[in-house]
Amino acid sequence: MTLYRQSVAGFSPVEAHLADLLAEQMTLRTGRTPSTGEYRSWQRSIPALRADLLSAGLGDVEMLVEYQLPLTSKRADVVLAGRHPTTGGPSYLVVELKQWSHAEQFEDSDSLVRIEEYGSRPVTHPALQVRDYCDYLLGFTAVLADDPESLAGVAYLHNATDSGVEDLFRLPGDRLGSVFTGQRRGEFQEFLKTRFAPGVSGASDADRLLGSRIAPSKQLLAVAAEEVQRREMFVLLDEQRDAYNYVLHAVERARRSNTKTAVIVSGGPGSGKSVIALSLLGEMSRQGRTVLHATGSRSFTQTLRKVAGKRAPRVQKMFQYFNSFAGAFPNDLDALILDEAHRIRETSASRWTRAEHRTGKPQVEELLDAARVPVFLLDEFQVVRPGEKGTTADIEGHAAAHGIEVVKIDLDAQFRCGGSQEYVTWVKRLLELVPGGTGGTGDQIEWAGDEHFDVEVVDSPYEMEAYLATKLEGGYSARMAAGYCWPWSDPRPDGSLVPDVRIGEWAKPWNLKGDRAIGGAPAAALWATDPAGFGQVGCVYTAQGFEYDYAGVILGPDLVWRDGKWVAVRAANKDPDFRNRTTVSDADFDRLVRNVYKVLLTRGMRGVAILSTDHETHERLQKLAT
Repeated sequence: MTLYRQSVAGFSPVEAHLADLLAEQMTLRTGRTPSTGEYRSWQRSIPALRADLLSAGLGDVEMLVEYQLPLTSKRADVVLAGRHPTTGGPSYLVVELKQWSHAEQFEDSDSLVRIEEYGSRPVTHPALQVRDYCDYLLGFTAVLADDPESLAGVAYLHNATDSGVEDLFRLPGDRLGSVFTGQRRGEFQEFLKTRFAPGVSGASDADRLLGSRIAPSKQLLAVAAEEVQRREMFVLLDEQRDAYNYVLHAVERARRSNTKTAVIVSGGPGSGKSVIALSLLGEMSRQGRTVLHATGSRSFTQTLRKVAGKRAPRVQKMFQYFNSFAGAFPNDLDALILDEAHRIRETSASRWTRAEHRTGKPQVEELLDAARVPVFLLDEFQVVRPGEKGTTADIEGHAAAHGIEVVKIDLDAQFRCGGSQEYVTWVKRLLELVPGGTGGTGDQIEWAGDEHFDVEVVDSPYEMEAYLATKLEGGYSARMAAGYCWPWSDPRPDGSLVPDVRIGEWAKPWNLKGDRAIGGAPAAALWATDPAGFGQVGCVYTAQGFEYDYAGVILGPDLVWRDGKWVAVRAANKDPDFRNRTTVSDADFDRLVRNVYKVLLTRGMRGVAILSTDHETHERLQKLAT
């Protein structure tokens, strides 16, 4: 998608008000208004680029302004489309426009630069930025993957002199990423002539790019197979192997007979859903199938990108989000692996989506449409937010409405919680998520013990912290998490964290909200995997999807034991998603808050320490678990 498209010569009638036109298009299409910097760039940078194209005699080249990279919200400033003067084939140039006049190397980094306007915050070298855009396009745009030499990239600093940005030239340029300054305007125009033939319309080549099939390229799939499939941690057992083999069979059958099948793999925490998902991604990549992995969790996706793409950053592109497929072509992918599918939302629209763009199409239908074999891996007891619709019944209903066959596979084995099926069952019965709990039936469920899993009910947060610290000293991983029952402050101006989670004199900060590490605390997405995460209390949104050896769980006053039953106390919960009684009924809140604690209580692989801030509830837990 592009905000505006026109030939270089055809821009004349709109150039005077181009910035206003683009601002209007951005608001209509994305629901947001442009920043001051974006607006200024449209006013100044695009006319500068257009002037150079006209001077080079390239008025017939097509300009795609604010070109959106596939399956992401990232946009390239301009993509030029035309005919190559030597090969006679299509030619495309990604242009990153910068208004910088000064830039210097950041410390001793080869990839970061410091810009005066941005203060102390370094930014990526513009040649590397445009190179990344090109690599991404080559990885996901079929017409470019089939003809990689047709694509090139440049960063054009039209306000800069060489002396003002001399540090940028320390990094050698290449076809996919080089730098030109305003001082080198003549050289830039000569470069443009090497990429585009004069007097030849680029309209058909622009059409070809915009209409290209979006799918991972063979080169990207080969890298993913090398990086993902061969990781030693991915060992499949029993039902895991059954599910894995059936999905591979369904993909092969769909290819041969031109059919479509949805596969639902359901299982509790630790049943191996994510292991299956990553194994499938690696194997289908090896086979050259068009396959992507997606989740609805920022923390989970970013961690997978970091871990699975550690040695090969290109593999990170294989991990997307559920809302990335709103505009996907039907059946473009052989398979779409949907991990944590219980987090599927009602729609892909966000709070920033304008009313006229809220199509109302269910997100699950977008995911069903995107691949011949969509694979949903889910645990219905992990639905913890309003609007999450990832249940077996909901998926089956939408699939049936579109004539799509559904195959269901249940995973019974337990590989988290020390392999203790007894503990997982105990938690579900304790919270009355399944029959036979601690409610009015008089069936008192006591923890019978399991040599593979430790359950401790501690008397104070100090005792919990000490217990977990001992495990850390022994070389194990450990985290503390709690129900969302305390305020959640932003970091102080000095970068220190506010200790919002208070129980008596004890206090700890929540995990960070954002994507940057601050004050020694890891970014939110890495709280569960970075050792520094032990210094903060996690919430369900950062814990879900992860595991650590020992879990500390604080039950807040939003779920208490009264008169022989659980009582959900809405007023004690601080989660903004639960505030609106119109969208979240009391019954829904009760169900969701129990699911929250079920998720937190099943993150540990070797043991759990439990504390309730409510005296009566705490006594109840002590009777059942000790």
